[in-house]
Amino acid sequence: MLKVENLIFKYNDNDVFALDSINLNIEEGEYIAIIGPTGCGKTSLVKHFNALLFPISGDVWVDGLNTKDKHAVGEIRRRVGMVFQNPDNQIVSMTVEEDVSFGPGNLGLKTPEIRQRVDDALSRVGLSEYSGRAPGNLSGGQKQLLAIAGILAMNPKYVILDEPTSSLDPSARQKIFNVLKELNRQGITIIDITHNMDEIIYANRVIVMNKGSVAHDGETHDVLSRVEWLKSLGLNTPQVTELMWRLKQMGENVHTNILTIDQACIEIVSLINGRK
Repeated sequence: MLKVENLIFKYNDNDVFALDSINLNIEEGEYIAIIGPTGCGKTSLVKHFNALLFPISGDVWVDGLNTKDKHAVGEIRRRVGMVFQNPDNQIVSMTVEEDVSFGPGNLGLKTPEIRQRVDDALSRVGLSEYSGRAPGNLSGGQKQLLAIAGILAMNPKYVILDEPTSSLDPSARQKIFNVLKELNRQGITIIDITHNMDEIIYANRVIVMNKGSVAHDGETHDVLSRVEWLKSLGLNTPQVTELMWRLKQMGENVHTNILTIDQACIEIVSLINGRK
């Protein structure tokens, strides 16, 4: 698991703690969304998970490896892959397959093993037919899938994504999340930082951060049922959740922990039938 114990962190040029007394356990195989207002510490937190940042106080453990142990950093970064908002910042090679092979190549693996990892990673994200193409000729969504493939080629146990779909159209977003859902089904832990509240429905757990601390940590339907509280933090809610909340405010007897359009339709049909 990923384990965070009393994590405190601040940047050198800032007197305010970016993270203040964080305690978390993230089990293998979870799908977690991390949300919160801009500047609340979401990215600072996850950068501790793969030893890009280090605690001032407290500890972060990855499968029993302490991120403060300099001898463990390489293995931690292999286990915990991170995909950033702009995929161009992670693309380093002239072709798609060369880019995916970059990480395994740095591990010193033999050519047949690298070839197998590249083919497998491209297949898992649906980019096999683009293996010889220049990354610059890919769409924004395809570039993000390429960044994910590069992480998968390292055989990670945890994949962290920092607002991976913020600049993508709805179709490209859906392709990304189809891939993430399948990776999670295969046992990979997914940790997704997002400002797009409609994306939270893919997660089974949501961590809400505010002012460098964990404000709430719970199941997705529980977090989204707290509409007024989320609004007080400056956060929106998915349109379906917003609809059910407004109906409740109007005095209708409906559940507010609705996550999908299908669930909302069932709830509304039940409401209408109850009036016949």
